[in-house]
Amino acid sequence: MAPVIYPTTNFTATEQLCLDRGDGIYVYDTDGNKYIEGLAGLWCTSLGYSNTEVMDAITEQLHKLPFTHTFGGKTHKPIMELAEKLKAMVPVEDAYIFFGNSGSDANDTHYKMLRYYFNAIGKPEKRKIITRERGYHGVTVAAGSLTSLPANLAHFDAPLEALHILRSDAPHYYTGRQGNETEEQFVDRIISNLEEQILAEDPDTIAAMIVEPITGASGVIVPPEGYYEKLQALLRKHGILVWADEVICGFGRTGADFGCTTMGIKPDLMTFAKQLSSAYFPISASVIPGWMYEAMIAQTNEVGVFGHGYTYSGHPAACAAALKTLEIYERDNLFEHAAEVGAYMQAQLREIFTDHPLVGEVRGKGLIAALELVSNKTTGASFDKGAAGAAAQKACQDNGLILRAVAGNALALCPPLIITKAEVDDMLARMKAAVDTAYAELQDKGLIAA
Repeated sequence: MAPVIYPTTNFTATEQLCLDRGDGIYVYDTDGNKYIEGLAGLWCTSLGYSNTEVMDAITEQLHKLPFTHTFGGKTHKPIMELAEKLKAMVPVEDAYIFFGNSGSDANDTHYKMLRYYFNAIGKPEKRKIITRERGYHGVTVAAGSLTSLPANLAHFDAPLEALHILRSDAPHYYTGRQGNETEEQFVDRIISNLEEQILAEDPDTIAAMIVEPITGASGVIVPPEGYYEKLQALLRKHGILVWADEVICGFGRTGADFGCTTMGIKPDLMTFAKQLSSAYFPISASVIPGWMYEAMIAQTNEVGVFGHGYTYSGHPAACAAALKTLEIYERDNLFEHAAEVGAYMQAQLREIFTDHPLVGEVRGKGLIAALELVSNKTTGASFDKGAAGAAAQKACQDNGLILRAVAGNALALCPPLIITKAEVDDMLARMKAAVDTAYAELQDKGLIAA
């Protein structure tokens, strides 16, 4: 075993699959086995593998200017061009963009900028952040505290109270409904719970609420119709900013430019990473409105510097990769392609899996989806310790398909945006065979409820 501390890995089960190369939607291991990369790496390789245009853009920039920092007044053309491009795309008023390296650090940056802003306008008490149960927003100290998944919190002693993190209900009707609640009643109840929480905490102490338009690592939760409309009305009523974490949803994943567009959200803040560069070079973006930036100028002048930034903030090769990726999205109409092929994938998923005895719910939008695996289809009872998710993930891999079990027993898929309908058919055929295999194995182990 190599002396590597592997991320999000059981240390007793490392180095199970060694990937060697990729091409299109496929990756190959060191034994020459071919797999459909059904999760686009980690929700990120939107253009698939071996896109020579992006690689050439990176190489050209490395030959021209392989590195320069952006501290203390220094800049370069790619970062300015990328900021202008994003400003023109995002639904944020007079947007300003801070560049980092990952979704985690981008959310950490937002956390710090919110503190900086409210201090600037004389409201230092407005510092609490609302997140949701089953939320995932990264793994750094602040972003990790905004994350609600047990595995990301256990043993780390996350300073939730010190960071003033509040948690609200997850908007997942399938697992959160009570009795015979309709979706509308479910939404009204959890919105009412949130308002009670806001009033109990005092709205003047709450800065923002962070949401993924459609969640990723928490199980691809698509909130019910009406949820975001009522949520935004409530937050704006109490002067709480809407912070959209678009790290997974951004740039075509949901069949639109942004998850906010798909789900009807008008954000104040936006976080990007992953598909911003199709993961070919690490880059993230923290987007704030112009009025927030303007309020911070005087404080930076008073101190002499905005005391936040990374060595690789706005790395020129990363910006070049992102610029070329955005150019390809636009030129090749990939958002429209994702909408068309995504609608086909969603329809096929429901046709194939709705009646499957191991599947309680099929959910998703565009080219992101999940199957909720259950031990009892009538009651929706789940499996302990993610037993079904693990079995299905392994069976997929054995069948030449890489997917990921998230939030225990949700089998997630999120293929590259370039996938075709024929490739979707192949992917789902392999997925069906794998879920059938997992079901038989779970039956043999006596884990399926009678």
